[in-house]
Amino acid sequence: MSVAGTTLYAQIPEKVGSLLQADKDAAALAKASTPHQAFLSIIDKESTFYVPSAVNAYNYLNNRPNIPDVLNWQPTFALIAKSQEFGVTSGSMDFQKVGARLRHGEYLTVWKRNKKGKWLVDIRAEVENNGKDGEFDLEYIEPTDSWYLKHRSKVRLNQREDIVLETDKLMSTVLKADNPTAYKEFLSEDVRFLFPWTSPMEGKATMMAYLKKQRMTIETVPEEVKRSYSGDFAYTKGTATVRQKDKVV
Repeated sequence: MSVAGTTLYAQIPEKVGSLLQADKDAAALAKASTPHQAFLSIIDKESTFYVPSAVNAYNYLNNRPNIPDVLNWQPTFALIAKSQEFGVTSGSMDFQKVGARLRHGEYLTVWKRNKKGKWLVDIRAEVENNGKDGEFDLEYIEPTDSWYLKHRSKVRLNQREDIVLETDKLMSTVLKADNPTAYKEFLSEDVRFLFPWTSPMEGKATMMAYLKKQRMTIETVPEEVKRSYSGDFAYTKGTATVRQKDKVV
């Protein structure tokens, strides 16, 4: 995911503020009640959790899920589309099973807004790390204005999604040939990278240096795309194969 943000100094703007509040409310419910109840409050029957493979969140939570007894999280990044039907939050988390040690990680949630205006999870993923990240200032992206071209044609809307998916497919093809070339051509300078047991990274140079040092390569297979009605936000999801020193990890 590639994003750019503005450090928070004063009151959070209204649009991205509503998204951050939804995330914080869920975190508060997890602390006051249980993580299970918190997750149930922010999903629908189409939500997806990565645990680590993709599962239907509704079925997962209603079938004895393997989730921590204690889970605390704090968003440190947020963005929202102009049309306000999609948004993203990410940040740090701590979690623990009763009687076990406290563990740490990072989470990423892509949110969708239903017809009643409630923010719900579209996809949520987590990675565990050593908890040595320190404190991060909150960064956010608030739309600079509310204007966007309102397409009525379903064909045109599908074409805009196709552009994103085909771009990701092209990146996938280049990754198979040469990872560094793909990163240079397709990643923005302020890309964010989350990987298990590694502190979250920001910046293309930082990410590329880490992957080179670890002798790590990534190959991807894009499978699905979603794009906001306003067109300023989109994401793809699929599968990835990560190799380190020629061994799949």
